[in-house]
Amino acid sequence: VQLQASGGGLVQAGGSLRLSCPASGRPFSDYVIGWFRQAPGKEREFVAGIGRGGTNTAVRDFLKGRFTISRDNAKNTVYLQMSSLKFEDTAVYYCAADRGVKVPTTSRRYDYWGRGTQVTVSS
Repeated sequence: VQLQASGGGLVQAGGSLRLSCPASGRPFSDYVIGWFRQAPGKEREFVAGIGRGGTNTAVRDFLKGRFTISRDNAKNTVYLQMSSLKFEDTAVYYCAADRGVKVPTTSRRYDYWGRGTQVTVSS
């Protein structure tokens, strides 16, 4: 499966962005999809993930209420809706795919990665 994160950009603190992760290749519904981010000088960290059918989701506790993940299997796309953005949300955001059933929260569990998209939040 091939992934490509998009939708990043420059936004003021308090603003919103929606990232997209369209996929091609094997049936999209075969994969769990995760979003990760990496800020300069920091480790890549799990942001959110969604199961194959879209009903099983996981969002980092400190992002709940601001970040929402969803998927549209008919469009082969996963979305990350981000609101009330903060300066510390600035990072490169990546989407990744795993052929398991549960939603992994560690990057090593994901087999396929797309190019990231830069999100910059100005304070």
